[in-house]
Amino acid sequence: MELVPKKSVPGPGSPGRKHRRRGEMLALMLFLATSAVVAWLGAFATVNNVNGWYVGADKAPWSPPNWLFGPVWTALYTAMAVAAWLVWRRHTPESRPALVSYGIQLCLNLLWTPTFFSLYPLLGTAALWLAFAVILGLIGAVTVTVVRFGPISRAAGILLLPYITWVVFASSLNLWAALNN
Repeated sequence: MELVPKKSVPGPGSPGRKHRRRGEMLALMLFLATSAVVAWLGAFATVNNVNGWYVGADKAPWSPPNWLFGPVWTALYTAMAVAAWLVWRRHTPESRPALVSYGIQLCLNLLWTPTFFSLYPLLGTAALWLAFAVILGLIGAVTVTVVRFGPISRAAGILLLPYITWVVFASSLNLWAALNN
């Protein structure tokens, strides 16, 4: 009887496992950095206008104070990045289309802020309606992303639920602004 050697599996301290772990941490840092860039660009478009035309705008009665948006978005962007990383780590055939939908929603997220805040001084109410169309597209894209992430990583899908909730809430604020300004 001939013995067939077993395949060696990298142990906890092996160079292969350390290399993989380093690659995973680098990927996490890239997902977090991408979210940070999107957040920074959004803040750049907001900062000049939130204390400009938006101060005198008619806002929804349920609109939270301006100081709340920064911490909420920081938590949401962090959760989004971790969710995308969890999906990326699985390396399944479904991971790529899921991450494409993630990228699409991230682009729509980036587009909404300058459309709402920066275009209003140029286009008036039309900018708010255009932003509303963008945020409806964003809701659709985030929904698709949640549906694609969930089967790959339940945690990733769950991490996006506060985000979709906040975007739906933000759409109600956007609609109010479009109807009343």
